Amino acid sequence: MNTDDALPRLVVVGAGMVAHRLVESIVTREPGRFDITVLGDERFAAYDRVGLTVCLTGTPADDIALDAGVFAAEGVTLRTGVRATRIDRDAHTVHCDDGSSLPYDRLVLATGSSATRPPVAGADHDACFVYRTLDDVLDLRAFVQRRIAELDRLVNGVVIGGGLLGLEAAGALQTLGAEATVVQSSDRLMSAQLDRPAGDALRRLIEQRGMAVRTESRSTAVVVGDGGDVTEVLFGDGSSLPADVVVFTVGVRPRDELARDAGLAIAERGGVIIDAECTTSDPDIFAIGEVASFGGQCVGLVAPGYAMAEVAATRLLGGTASFPGYDESTKLKLAGVDVATFGDAFGVTPGALDVVYADPIAGLYKKLVLSDDAQTLLGGMLVGDASAYGSLRPLVGAPLGGDPAAYLMPADGVAAAPTGDLPDEALVCSCNGITAGRIRLAVTDDGCTDVAGVKACTRAGATCGSCIPMVTKIVGAELAKTGHALSTGLCEHFEMTRPQLFDAVRVTGLTTFSAIVERFGTGRGCDICKPVVASILASVVHSHVLEGENAALQDTNDHVMANLQKDGSYSVVPRIPGGEITPEGLLVIAEVARDFGLYTKITGGQRIDLFGARLEQLPDIWGRLVDAGFESGHAYGKSMRTVKSCVGSTWCRYGVQDSVGMAVKLELRYRGLRSPHKLKLGVSGCARECAEARGKDVGVIATEAGWNLYVGGNGGFTPRHATLLAEDLDDDGLITAIDRFVMYYIRTADRLQRTAAWLEDLDGGMDALRAVVFDDSLGICADLDEAMAAHVDSYEDEWKATLEDPDKLRRFASFVNAPTTPDPALAYTIERGQPRPATADEQQDRRVLIAGTTLEVRS
Repeated sequence: MNTDDALPRLVVVGAGMVAHRLVESIVTREPGRFDITVLGDERFAAYDRVGLTVCLTGTPADDIALDAGVFAAEGVTLRTGVRATRIDRDAHTVHCDDGSSLPYDRLVLATGSSATRPPVAGADHDACFVYRTLDDVLDLRAFVQRRIAELDRLVNGVVIGGGLLGLEAAGALQTLGAEATVVQSSDRLMSAQLDRPAGDALRRLIEQRGMAVRTESRSTAVVVGDGGDVTEVLFGDGSSLPADVVVFTVGVRPRDELARDAGLAIAERGGVIIDAECTTSDPDIFAIGEVASFGGQCVGLVAPGYAMAEVAATRLLGGTASFPGYDESTKLKLAGVDVATFGDAFGVTPGALDVVYADPIAGLYKKLVLSDDAQTLLGGMLVGDASAYGSLRPLVGAPLGGDPAAYLMPADGVAAAPTGDLPDEALVCSCNGITAGRIRLAVTDDGCTDVAGVKACTRAGATCGSCIPMVTKIVGAELAKTGHALSTGLCEHFEMTRPQLFDAVRVTGLTTFSAIVERFGTGRGCDICKPVVASILASVVHSHVLEGENAALQDTNDHVMANLQKDGSYSVVPRIPGGEITPEGLLVIAEVARDFGLYTKITGGQRIDLFGARLEQLPDIWGRLVDAGFESGHAYGKSMRTVKSCVGSTWCRYGVQDSVGMAVKLELRYRGLRSPHKLKLGVSGCARECAEARGKDVGVIATEAGWNLYVGGNGGFTPRHATLLAEDLDDDGLITAIDRFVMYYIRTADRLQRTAAWLEDLDGGMDALRAVVFDDSLGICADLDEAMAAHVDSYEDEWKATLEDPDKLRRFASFVNAPTTPDPALAYTIERGQPRPATADEQQDRRVLIAGTTLEVRS
């Protein structure tokens, strides 16, 4: 023990998320209280393990790193790449694999868990991976990319284990270019979190995204061929799957070997036994996170780990705190599919009642578990649409406060909120253990006046962010009680909301930002209000985005009319209305991609994206494309993007309407239309919904009698299915209804508000929208029709206009001293095996082959 006047020595074994939270809590509350040493056996400092999958698809490791300032704080020493090998409890010393030893007064074990491999032949081959650490993910990515280059085809990826990590790994493998199959030993995916119907719904959604699923299958061997490469995986029933790469996600085991060897009490199923104060059988040693066993259970979720870290920090600082037990509620996005579980999701409470809503066609399964008197919410499962999670999870253990069906099948297509205030003890942020009462105190006692302030003060919403909508409602309600309100202004320069500013610009006829900010705002503007004003001017004035003063208002992408990529290059996305393209058009795109050495990808929006263009190349690339009849696809703007279609009645034996023709008509009508957020449309030729129209802001589905119109769907962080607005419309009625819906949204939505969220906030919901669009309840239909007509009449292709204007072309230069050619000292990396750029002579030779080729665009 330390007996002199030096600071007490705290050693933390493990440098992951939970250790990071522990140290952060200590140094934030009482800096300089301990001499802290953190040992991490990985070469990386703390990172967001939940975000590992993004690194598999190319995101730099730095993007998921946690705040480096915590381990760099005064009195804290971080040692990475160092493994603790032995604890001498008598001497209060930790011995390390580099030969060093560290004395401690208090010791915290935050060693986490390690991935397991099944005991099958071949599981240790170089083509077999686990999915646990950042190095695991980076090695897997490198292997898959190498094998794709070697085989010159999609590789066959097999993921053994159909839990959370398995589905994440399968989705990431697919993104890398592998055919992914998920193998699960039980009868359903995510069997630890979902019941059989929920698992079946999840399976359908996963399979719709092109991944194969195999359940009730146990792997028995990984087969290695004569060439030394993995060729297949064998199963207990004698069947097999072709495989080039295998990923095992079959479970984890607590890394409790240090504690075992030191003689600490270990649970029967593994893990260091702790009490409610996170203390082990040695009072000087704590254990937190996945290595800790509380009540005979170890849980691999970040929220309980953070809760343990806060308890241990409080105890180390001399306070009192107790770990309340595991809250295993979780909201996930697996391969683009929303899944959430909370509370007693399986209904094991005696007398529990289930309220279930299932829509196999839409891919939805929702279940609420209630007490035997149908009053108290006990738990639930949500698959396909987890938008109600933020409203429901805080109510676990409390009266539901309304009809359960309103949460599962709301009339407006959006989740209902609780009918009353949440009780103070309701847990709002499970990641950080923040209750509704604590959030209210942040407003009343700590003086917080907005959500950002509450987040900084309490950490509510600072981890996964899923509770932010509920935090916003609580803060707004609490401010209203004091006679204040959450600011709805755009920013510090405009007190108006976006809809208010839109109307002000429309009525006054102002055409420049300087005039608008002088009349309605203050200061010089910022990166929030300038793009908003630019969008409003594009909708009202219909001027070119790079015209005059407006050019300086644009976001990075609009500024050069291309999407900036992570390597500093740009993407080129020509419009392909409805996905319909001629062979001549394909030839032009292929030649442009080859000549400029661009990476090509067919997207989910039925376009061909060209990646890797340098800034100074954009005019030359677009010159070729415009000459061939292509125009800007506006992939860079908050605007109408694509109208996806199936082949419809033209080819499909099930099609009942010409979905391609309608998709082309709609895309050409709304091309270039600027809006608060991006807009995507879809047209399906029958109820089989091959264009996935109900996942779009505007979805059109053919019927025998005409068209059904759905609105308010979208992807993103909170996917929503669109809601039926009208049935059996003819062509003209459909277009008029879409015109009015879109224009009403553009005029009244907030900054960066998707149509789904806008519809949720709309007073009166869907009924009110129908009244506006079809009954002219606000008396504005003529204005909306006139605004759309003005857009259609004033449309010009932004890139064609730019190519004809020398002033606009001057901004497309990467280097002042080399406006048209790159600095020869710079090297541009060719990605994923794409061809080198062609020489000038090669380009000229190829142009001869396609001379005279011009696209015909349907109108």
